Amino acid sequence: MDKLITNNSNWPYSIDFQAYLGAPMDKRTLSETKVTRFLKLLIKIAVSVSCLWYVFNKIDFKEVIIAIKNANWIWLFTAFLIYTVSKIIGSYRLNIYFKNIKINLTSSQNIKLYWLGMFYNLFLPGAITGDAYKVLVLSKKYDVSIKKTTAAVLLDRFSGLLSLGLIVAFYSIFIIKEKWLIAIFIIGVLSAIPLLYFIIKKIFPEFLPGFWSTFLLGAAVQLTILICAYFILFSLNIYDDQLIFVFIFFIAIVASVLPISVGGGLGVREFVMIEGAKYAGIEQHNALVLSLLFYLITLGCSLIGLIYVFKNPLKKDNEIN
Repeated sequence: MDKLITNNSNWPYSIDFQAYLGAPMDKRTLSETKVTRFLKLLIKIAVSVSCLWYVFNKIDFKEVIIAIKNANWIWLFTAFLIYTVSKIIGSYRLNIYFKNIKINLTSSQNIKLYWLGMFYNLFLPGAITGDAYKVLVLSKKYDVSIKKTTAAVLLDRFSGLLSLGLIVAFYSIFIIKEKWLIAIFIIGVLSAIPLLYFIIKKIFPEFLPGFWSTFLLGAAVQLTILICAYFILFSLNIYDDQLIFVFIFFIAIVASVLPISVGGGLGVREFVMIEGAKYAGIEQHNALVLSLLFYLITLGCSLIGLIYVFKNPLKKDNEIN
């Protein structure tokens, strides 16, 4: 490949952002960019640390450790497998967006790059994120504009959030007492579907052919995570108030998507879980254990991507290093 990417038969690729952008960047601008990124990282770390400090000052950490030790590891392993399935489905959904803009990755290339992105997103909060990494590498390799590649990644995120919203709206029927609030949830989410369709049609028409297939795959992703949550509850022998736990869990997942913390929403998710449990009148430490076990499953699954830090995920099976 050219000077954006150099591999010397090794991975990871070295990315020359200045060469990629195609314009010289003076020292002052470069310095300001680094300072801005550093400040953003500090803020994210501060949010995560503050949330975790609050959580573990509210909850007896010893009880949490005991609950995790006593968890049924067969159920947890099953939850891990189900979560892995959700990531495989998610990678296939993202590849539909890529194919819409003529980025023709094989299924093998796509899933390997997807896992590498998961690893970067979770373990390298201060470096280039997994999503940004995919945008840069694929845009250069396939000569596709950054705008289109970024749109593919963002639309993939939005379709996931839309499906999350549908689950939250459905569970709100059984959890929330105020009918007007239920109506807001349902109307808001259902209105978001045609709104997203309209936005794609007007601004990103090249993605329109994949709208319904990606929407359905997004729903499949969230349903597998829903099953994963139930399996974690089973592992903890929690059978009472499952609907409430799951409802709060999905609200916490929505909160964790916000780019205000590190480690895939670490701290923010746990904060929402214990505060939601407190408001609902259920066991806070069980809510926290549910969140932490889900995080550990996410961590374990993302670690698979470490393989492709050292092995080029875009190399086709018939290519020789």
